Parts: sequence; C-alpha cells; structure tokens
Amino acid sequence: MSDFLKRVSNFREEIFPSHSGLYRKLAREGQQPQALMISCADSRVMPEVITQSGPGELFVCRNAGNIVPPFSTMNGGVSSAIEYAVVALGVRDIVVCGHSDCGAMKGLCNHELLAPMPNVAAWLRHSQAAYSIVCEAYPEELSSQDKVRAVAMENVVIQLDHLRTHPSVAAKLATNDISLHGWFFDIETGEVQVYDGAEKRFLVIEGEKPLPVAVSGRPTPHIMDDPFMALAAE
Repeated sequence: MSDFLKRVSNFREEIFPSHSGLYRKLAREGQQPQALMISCADSRVMPEVITQSGPGELFVCRNAGNIVPPFSTMNGGVSSAIEYAVVALGVRDIVVCGHSDCGAMKGLCNHELLAPMPNVAAWLRHSQAAYSIVCEAYPEELSSQDKVRAVAMENVVIQLDHLRTHPSVAAKLATNDISLHGWFFDIETGEVQVYDGAEKRFLVIEGEKPLPVAVSGRPTPHIMDDPFMALAAE
C-alpha cells in the first residue's frame, strides 16, 4: 500500500493543482457524464484510459465479467448504477465493454475453476447463455483461447439484451433518448471492436467513420391503433 499512498500524495501535490479549477467546478455544479460504461473489474481494463476521459466525463460501473443482471433477477449495485445514470444523470449512451483473456469467461469455460468460488459461480450464471451459444453454434475445434474470446464477445451481446429489461433503459429506448453500445477491448493490441447491431458482428474502429450502434432508440411507438391513441390523449 505504501506505493499507492505515494502516488496519492503525488497526485495531490503535482497533478491536482493544474486541474483544480475543473475539480472545483465539478464539486460546485455536479457531474454530467456523457455515457455510462459497464466494464469488467479486471485491473488491465481501465475505461477512463481506453476512452481518454477526464473527470466528470464517464460514469463507470465495474464488475467481474461486465455483467448486467436482468432487472427481474437482482436489485443490486449494477441495477442501481444503471437506474441512477439514466434517470438522475440523463446519460444518452450506455456501453458494455468486454475484453480479451477475461478470467470470468475462463471460469465459464472451465467450471472446475469456480469450485472454490461459489459466489463467482452464481454471478456468472448471468453469462451462461453466452457459453451455451459458443458450445452449440461455434466450431468444435476452437482452441481454448479462441473459445474464451468467443464467449467474451457473445457475453457482451447477452448483457446488452439484459440491459433492455431495465425499465429506465426501456423507456428511454422507446422515446429515442438513449443508445446501447457493445465494445470489446483487446488487451494485447489495444484494439477496440464495436458491435454493429444491424450486421450482428463486431467491427474494428476505423478512423473517423461513424461508430456502429448495438441498439438504438426508436421514434414514438405506434403499437396501438389510432382510436386507442386518441382515447389516451383525451
């Protein structure tokens, strides 16, 4: 811990003074982050570094496996962070970011590793669908490394589906006030791939091209017939 304390001291003495105006503004006016990022707790994956975000720009929720439990199954920290970011902070974008060499996904692929960690095993049930997809729909001859990578990518898509079950997110999607994004960070190369919901695959970010969106909002719903809509308006 002594190393961390030295860095804290260095931050306060060397780094903070040049940004003190920004911190005073944030303390006075509060935060207005541009997006919520749900990422893995892996120490090698740092959302603020990957996105080059400064203080107040990114609301971050981290957990093992970048998991979003379906709304009906858990009222916990992840669900609360999502609700707060959407309702209180008004973020217009949510990113689920998976990554290569994910320990949580390795646990899914090698269940014996989870035997001494019952809480982790229970948590990873929210990613079981990703593992099942890879087992059923991918080639059997995948190497163990490629299998973990495939599960990690499928897991991002599964968690995006879970996100849509949260009432605050569903409501904003219905009014076209929010977009959902799936990212995959390669630790070794620094490359970020983005999930294209229209093409159903991950694409490499290229220059200034518009980023694909996993799930976008839609215009005002037209599910009900006009007579019912008229009644609702009265």
